Amino acid sequence: MELARLVSVSQEVAATRARTTKRALIAGLLAQAPPGEVEIVTAYLSGTLRQRRTGLGWRGLADLPEPAPEASVSVGEVDSALEQISAVSGEGSGTARRAAVADLFGRLTADEQRYLRGLVTGEVRQGALDSVVLDAIAEAAGVPVASVRRAAMFSALTGPVAVAALTGGEEALAAFDLEVGRPVRPMLASSAPDVPAGVAKIGSDGPLVVDTKLDGIRIQVHRRGREVLVFTRSLEEIGPRLPDVVEATLALPGGDLVLDGEAITLADDGTPRPFQETASRTSASGRDDRVHPFFFDLLAHEGASLVHEPARVRLERLDAVVPADLRTARLETDDPDVVADFFSDAVAGGQEGVILKRLDAPYDAGRRGSAWVKVKPRHTLDLVVLAVEWGSGRRRGWLSNIWLGARDASGDGFVMLGKTFKGMTDEMLAWQTERFLSLETRRDGHVVHLRPEQVVEIAFDGLQRSTRYPGGLALRFARVLRYRDDKTAEEADTIDTVRALAGTRV
Repeated sequence: MELARLVSVSQEVAATRARTTKRALIAGLLAQAPPGEVEIVTAYLSGTLRQRRTGLGWRGLADLPEPAPEASVSVGEVDSALEQISAVSGEGSGTARRAAVADLFGRLTADEQRYLRGLVTGEVRQGALDSVVLDAIAEAAGVPVASVRRAAMFSALTGPVAVAALTGGEEALAAFDLEVGRPVRPMLASSAPDVPAGVAKIGSDGPLVVDTKLDGIRIQVHRRGREVLVFTRSLEEIGPRLPDVVEATLALPGGDLVLDGEAITLADDGTPRPFQETASRTSASGRDDRVHPFFFDLLAHEGASLVHEPARVRLERLDAVVPADLRTARLETDDPDVVADFFSDAVAGGQEGVILKRLDAPYDAGRRGSAWVKVKPRHTLDLVVLAVEWGSGRRRGWLSNIWLGARDASGDGFVMLGKTFKGMTDEMLAWQTERFLSLETRRDGHVVHLRPEQVVEIAFDGLQRSTRYPGGLALRFARVLRYRDDKTAEEADTIDTVRALAGTRV
């Protein structure tokens, strides 16, 4: 299949907001894909590559050769070239990689170059979420969507599911199951603004479980004999970087198992260290600080899969296998006041909040529903928009990603704390494009710099140290709540306020 055909469909998918239309477009392309390219086409339509790492980034793709006048490259050829690029290493690898990039991109048209660069850098925003792609696979293969979703629970990648559905139908999909050593898509929690709303969202008639939400890294640990594999939320295997987790897992009784939990760096007094310290520990080996695992679910034990068992059964087995010092603190109650007290204690102890869980719910891998509901304290700041970036994909033509700054009370301008494009509706994007163009002072490529006048209310989950920004702090998971036309820039929150919020946690 020519890459140009896939790019054209991707553009059509990005241009529509209708889920049914997106599904039909993707299903039509999958049905046309040769069997040997189905996995690649599925990955590209999901906005990802089959290669976990290519060694390429924005800098390596900044200066591309002149585009080809006509389309001539297949998706299989692109995948093969990227596979070769990802294998480049050793002395002279930089030169060899640049030459390979020039050769590949020189064979692509302008549209193909833009699309592939977006894939490599993770900037393809076509609105084709994984759930839409799964629905499209079912439509293309003529199989029940429930069968596709069930198979996807047990496959880290969507491509193999598409291949099974299109070549073997329901029988091939039924062969997917939990296997120790192969990561399962993690079950996810929906959100509630406070404890009462969370309890209502759970909708349990009886007791529920209240689990501490740690400010760490989600891990899924597989033990097969004496081998331990540690997977991140994105299903990357990082066991060699977390010897403490591997050691703790090997010491557990019993045989093969699969555990779900969090890894977190602790201070000497047992309180959690800032999130970025754990994050940096999982991205590099050879450090001295210990990372402590805390497990909250057991998905398999002694050769038996537990994902379809209710939470009550899984937790009983977890408590029998994992000692208390390796489990997240939790309670079981039907009293909302007790839940509220537990939440307050967790936050006071430096944790992110709590997760409310139904005791009768199976482990719904890869899904976000009401069986798990997270409650976190919401922090907000009134900040000033310093610059804004032109959007891509569905947001092309709109000013999207905003640069956020806190006021310097000493009178020396504003201190940047991060960027965000989260929380913006289409109406907001249209409004801010007109508004920010009226505040424009200069442009630097795709960045429009502004007079610091517009105040925006930002919600965020926390603060972390940053060497990237001059104030030494950055917002975590920042999102737009509303623009504050009732406030001037002189009334925005100061960097001193931000530092006070950070306190000793940063």
